[in-house]
Amino acid sequence: MPYQFEIGEKGTRKCIVGGDEIIFISGPCVIEGEEFTLRCAETLLHIAEKHKIQLVFKASYDKANRTSINSFRGPGLHEGLRILERVKREIGIPVLSDVHCKEEIKPASEVLDVIQIPAFLARQTDLVIEAAKTQKPINIKKPQFVSPYDTKYIVEKSIKVQNEKVMLSERGTIFGYRELVVDFRGIPIMRNWAFVIFDATHSVQLPSAGSGISEGVRWAVPYLARAASAVGVDGFFFETHPDPDRALSDPKTSINYDTFEKIIVDIKKIIEALK
Repeated sequence: MPYQFEIGEKGTRKCIVGGDEIIFISGPCVIEGEEFTLRCAETLLHIAEKHKIQLVFKASYDKANRTSINSFRGPGLHEGLRILERVKREIGIPVLSDVHCKEEIKPASEVLDVIQIPAFLARQTDLVIEAAKTQKPINIKKPQFVSPYDTKYIVEKSIKVQNEKVMLSERGTIFGYRELVVDFRGIPIMRNWAFVIFDATHSVQLPSAGSGISEGVRWAVPYLARAASAVGVDGFFFETHPDPDRALSDPKTSINYDTFEKIIVDIKKIIEALK
């Protein structure tokens, strides 16, 4: 069984993974600009304080896994980390972003509170081990093509270098072409060896179904989130945006802040009912 651990450093709000309260990872898919990112973080902090939830801010400095060469990728490693460092310092919440190669890990670990391994890279042994060596908490997106049983071997790579601060994010499994489905049986299976985060917004993607972009069924996000809270998870991942239809990445699956708040209320009611 996994051991609870802390996210956050001096000067930020701490989060406990595996404690009495679940965590929420949220933010725009990609950093769209410095002031935009700070405003998003301020809004999410206000929501976290209002609803008394644990919050980790998420935004990618580089979206390396894009359908089209023309897709917006973000400001890049160094500029993106500078912006995320401002979020930590000025807003006071822990930050998470993706890494894509071993060379990014050292500079990323100097800023990030959580290092995220993208789903398509989660079987890359050297990448997982290098990230784990930082001793930072690791959020590993479950690959769309991997069974929940086989995620045990991904987690073992981190444990091999004495880092047990691992989260696995359920984000759907490939079902034919351009379809994802969530098999909720996988959540209790994976919780045997890691804490599980339910990624409610990526789970409703229709990968590469648009003209050079991924489509999605945003209306399904609240339904899947409620189902996951009933099954039992350690946290949730939501990509949020002030105007999702105009988001520069994942516009079809990101949710607005009003929807996010309503989902938080529903999740808390379900968890309380289960208690």
